This record gives sequence, C-alpha cells and structure tokens, in this order.
Amino acid sequence: MSTPNAVGRPTPITAATVRQRPTAMPVHKYTPYEAVEIPDRTWPDRRVTKAPRWLSTDLRDGNQALIDPMSPARKRAMFDLLVKMGYKEIEVGFPASGETDFAFVRSIIEEGAIPDDVTISVLTQAREELIERTVESLRGAARATVHLYNATAPTFRRVVFRGSKEQIRQIAVDGTRLVMEYADKILGDETVFGYQYSPEIFTDTELDFALEVCESVMDVWQPEEGREIILNLPATVERSTPSTHADRFEWMSRNLSRREFVCLSVHPHNDRGTAVAAAELALMAGADRIEGCLFGQGERTGNVDLVTLGMNLFSQGVDPMIDFSQIDEVRRTAEYCNQMEVHPRHPYVGDLVYTSFSGSHQDAIKKGFDAMEADAAARGKTVDEIEWAVPYLPIDPKDVGRSYEAVIRVNSQSGKGGVAYVLKNDHKLDLPRRMQIEFSKIIQAKTDAEGGEVTPKEIWAIFEDEYLPTPENTWGRIVLRSAQTSTSSDGTDTLTVEAVVDGAETVLTGTGNGPISAFFDALASVGVDARLLDYTEHTMSEGASAQAASYIECAIDGKVLWGIGIDANTTRASLKAVVSAVNRAAR
Repeated sequence: MSTPNAVGRPTPITAATVRQRPTAMPVHKYTPYEAVEIPDRTWPDRRVTKAPRWLSTDLRDGNQALIDPMSPARKRAMFDLLVKMGYKEIEVGFPASGETDFAFVRSIIEEGAIPDDVTISVLTQAREELIERTVESLRGAARATVHLYNATAPTFRRVVFRGSKEQIRQIAVDGTRLVMEYADKILGDETVFGYQYSPEIFTDTELDFALEVCESVMDVWQPEEGREIILNLPATVERSTPSTHADRFEWMSRNLSRREFVCLSVHPHNDRGTAVAAAELALMAGADRIEGCLFGQGERTGNVDLVTLGMNLFSQGVDPMIDFSQIDEVRRTAEYCNQMEVHPRHPYVGDLVYTSFSGSHQDAIKKGFDAMEADAAARGKTVDEIEWAVPYLPIDPKDVGRSYEAVIRVNSQSGKGGVAYVLKNDHKLDLPRRMQIEFSKIIQAKTDAEGGEVTPKEIWAIFEDEYLPTPENTWGRIVLRSAQTSTSSDGTDTLTVEAVVDGAETVLTGTGNGPISAFFDALASVGVDARLLDYTEHTMSEGASAQAASYIECAIDGKVLWGIGIDANTTRASLKAVVSAVNRAAR
C-alpha cells in the first residue's frame, strides 16, 4: 500500500519510484550493433503493395537444421507441397554435400517433377570440386540457379579462414568464374541458367567490403538486360533491430552498380525474434525477393517464416501470390516432412490462434459476426463481399480453411481437459485439440441443461451417442457395409462402397487421390457436399488385433464437424469417421 501524501492522496507510481536493479549477467562480453548513417533514408515512408519474389529454402536450409533430415519420400512431399502452393523458386539441396541431396535433385529432374515455370536452386561453397559436382546435379534441368557463397565477415576472416580481405574477395571471384565455366561445359542450351551469390554473414560484414565483393562478382558475371544476378544479403545471424537491417539494404541498393539487373534477396534468421519484421522492412528498403522456410524452420531459432510473411500481406489486402487457403494441409505436410510440430500459438495456423478463452473477447467476436451479417444484408451483399471487421480476428479463419472456435467456459468436471483425460485414460481415444473443444461444448450444453457433475460413464455415453452409433442406438443417413479400393497406374484411387443410405441398400462409387478423397466424391452422388479440413489417426493398443481410431474434421454443407471411426483396418476407420461426420451434419 502506498503512503498518503500531504493532501491525503496516495503517492502515484512514476519512473522515479520504479527502480530496476543491475544484474550480475556478463554484459561486458557483448557489443552493440553498428548503426548505418543514412540521414535521408526513404524506407520508413514506403509501403509493401505487392508480393515479392519468394524462394523457399525448406529443402536445403530447413532440412539441414533437422534432428532427423528428410528421407527421399519426405523431401518429395515437401517439394510437391511447395509447387502446389505456388512457389516458383525453390532451393532443393546442397548436392555436393552427399549422395542423398545429389540423388534427390537428379530424381526430380529425371522424373519430370519440376513444372516448366519453376526454377530450382542448388547451393555450393566456392571450391572447384564442389562446384563441378553441383553443376553436374543440374544436367537436364529446364530452369536452374547455382547459389555460391563464402563468408566475408571479420570474425570469419580472422578465425575461420585466416585470410585478408583481398583473399576473401578472390574466393568469391574465382568461385563465380568456375560456376560459369562448368555451366558452359556441362549444361546444354535447354537449361535456362541463373546465378546467385551470397556474402555470407552479411549482417556482420562491413558494408563497404560487402559492396566491394558483390561488385567484383558482378564484374565476372556481367549482368545485363536478360541476364540478372541474384545478390543475397543474408542475416545469417540476426544482430540488429529490423530498422538497422533495412538501413543496410537501402545503403546497398543505393550503392550497387547495375542495380536494374540485380535481384536483391533478403534471407533473415530469427536469432533476435524479429526476422519477419526485418524481412518486411528490407522490402520497403529495396529488396526484391525473400528467402525463408514454411513456419520458420531452420538453424537455431530458424529462418524467416514464409507463411507469416505471406499471410501478413493477405491481411493487408495484398495478394501474396502463394495459396494458403488450406493452411492446415500445409501444416500437416510440413510437420510430417520436418518431424516437428507447429506451435499452437503460431500466427495464422496454430491450433489456438482463432480461439478466445476470455469471455469479453468471445462476446466482442460474436457481436462482430452479427454486425458483419447486418452490414452485408443492408448493402445487399454477402459477408464475403464486404470488408472484414471482427474484433480480435485479423482475418476470416474461413479464408484459410479454418473456423472460429470459441472456447466455452466449463466446470472442472466437464472442461475439455477433464473430458479428454477420461476418453484417453478409459477408452484409449486421443482426441485432436479442436475436437476436444467441439465435444466440450456438447458436455457444457448438458451441464447447463441438467446441472450437476458429469461422470466418466456419462461422458462416454454422450460421446457414443454423438459420434458412434451402436446397434442399440442407430441414427444417421448412412450405415457403412463394406468398401473396396483399387489404384490405377497414375495413382488415382477408385472406391466402391456398399452402404445403407436413407434406409435403402446403395452402392456408391468415387475416385480421388486417396480413399477419403474418393469417398467424398462418392458421397456427392447422394447430395453430400463434404470437404476435408483435418485428419489424424492412432492405434488404440498394440498387437495384431489392434484397433485404429481415425478423426476427421469436415466442412459438410457449410457446417464444420468432427467424426470418428474405430476399426482394425485404418482405411475402414477413416471411412467410418467420414460417415460419423456426415451423419452428425444431418442430425
């Protein structure tokens, strides 16, 4: 409690009364970043009004940072995802580092996996035998870039290479010349060939020396109309504020000769936690391209997050030129490929980012949705045709294939944590988080209507009644009898299902890129419009007779619902989960 002052009022809290004390941490070991003198800097007044060029380095920079580097199957899944999303420049590996990367580059070239408008990029150090092996990996590619780098920062010159500035500059010059020689010798006219150079650890390199090295490299490459050079200025270790990073880019952009033939590329890492801001400000300061990874995968704290950057543009009405409309599919694939989970609070994609636990937030969001509907009706338009304006939600979750999950406050017996524990402990069911939220609302409705506690036995009875029809309690439009699948040579699955639909024995047939996709196609013939939002499965026990539980989140005729299927056969379990969701939609 504060002490009353002379007029009887409490003493106000001010800066003078809040005294933070020095720590014993060894701050003397560290030095501040160097500022850049640009009195007439222009980037603070600029806005990003169009998407930059994007380069994904998930398959190289991201992959090398994994505890368990990607297998060939996981690499291919990541490459196919990046292509599907719309990335036109993809760094696919470090071919000279080992047979795995070399073989992967060869596989996507020889199997025709690279669309005509996609350019692959490969990384190499500035050593002749590595450059030759790197260029050899590109033989037969339609569009390819060799990315050469060497470290230019003072600490690396002194500690790692023990070389002078001139020696370091010469490494870059000689490496560039060798790339050109081997490209002429190995690659035919069918390859549209490009070159990228990185003065590595740019954030620690003196600006005038970084400029000198880049100019020397350009003197060899000779950029001109129709012959660009990519100069990548990497924040290999993030050292400064995003504003200083922008200053460095504006300085380089102003001072580079032949600037109109240079693609200036930004490659931030996230050591200070500001990589996204650094990339955005670098664009304002003159950068043309951003290099990064999905969800910020990469060494240490990671590369800059391409998803957050793209969605930030989208949220400001700028088309990112990358498709994030099925963001959960992107997340699932990235988690499979990287064997790392995306944080539940990760911007735009985490499990909890469209969820408000606060009652006041929930109330504001509900009022926002109501106001949107009223405004749209008054203007004779749909909600999707007017400007988005809902408190606490920067974008419409539906635009990325998600829904808004308002977590309803429940008591300790029926909250989602307690409910999830009962189902997992007593029945071996590990519900996905959003399904926990969905089911907790059902439990809450029961407690609101009837009062009192809900026992574990009652929780299971409610769960069965909601998701798992039994012979004693049958309900729903569809009862699954049997299913058979076949796969054609092009990978298309054909599914034939025997089922009872609306009381009549029916045979449904559909095709797709998997049994679930084929089942959705088959259901369309009986008037069911279903779309997959999320899917997960797990075994419920060990051994040959183990049961599998499949959980599917679907958008069905405008409703977002979960379904569950339990069966010894995983395909049949997933089809049962679809039936569960479809039947719930018709209840």
